[in-house]
Amino acid sequence: MDAIRKALVPLHPEGWKFVAIFALVTLVLFWLWVPLGWVGVVLTAWCAYFFRDPSRVTPIRAGLVIAPADGVVQLVGPAVPPAELDMGTDPRPRVCIFMNVFNVHVNRVPVTGTIEKIAYKPGAFFDASLDKASAENERNGMRVRADDGRIYGVVQIAGLVARRILCEVREGQVLRAGQRFGLIRFGSRVDVYLDDGMIPLVAPGQTCVAGETVIADAHSTEPTRAVEAG
Repeated sequence: MDAIRKALVPLHPEGWKFVAIFALVTLVLFWLWVPLGWVGVVLTAWCAYFFRDPSRVTPIRAGLVIAPADGVVQLVGPAVPPAELDMGTDPRPRVCIFMNVFNVHVNRVPVTGTIEKIAYKPGAFFDASLDKASAENERNGMRVRADDGRIYGVVQIAGLVARRILCEVREGQVLRAGQRFGLIRFGSRVDVYLDDGMIPLVAPGQTCVAGETVIADAHSTEPTRAVEAG
């Protein structure tokens, strides 16, 4: 029963129209040839799975930075934020989380604070796991001022098969850590630019859960963590 309850999670509203389209095509495939119809059933189930929107339990404390996306940490290190966010030209600590087509794609705010700026930039659709995707791919960025005055950048980046970035919030809006703010369709990446001097608490290869995994702590004096695969 627990497995069934975990599987039957709500869908993001953006997903219902796609599930309906997949279901309609499945009916046509059944009419054409029954084996094709069963292929359509599998694809419709996958579509519903892709747009799932499960609840999350977010740790709340001043200074914590929470993962904005499900997926694997792809890159950790200094990088200059996108120019359109007006966050300066100095490199900041950055954490990049890559979402494959099986991850939850609903994105969540990493810190409690005010959205000072939202900037969309059209671009290419390179594989989101590549470093150049940050600069060249289609993206939508937010500059967030946390309650303690620290500035963070959150950038949704379209991937190889992603063709739409959905941002459901607006400038001036106050959001809490873990709150949903958008979605990217079909494989993508989210970059978080931390405040100057902060040390990421995750490493490449680590799996994150949006709204739950702590990726940095402004109050921590812990050095960069070493990791070990096993």
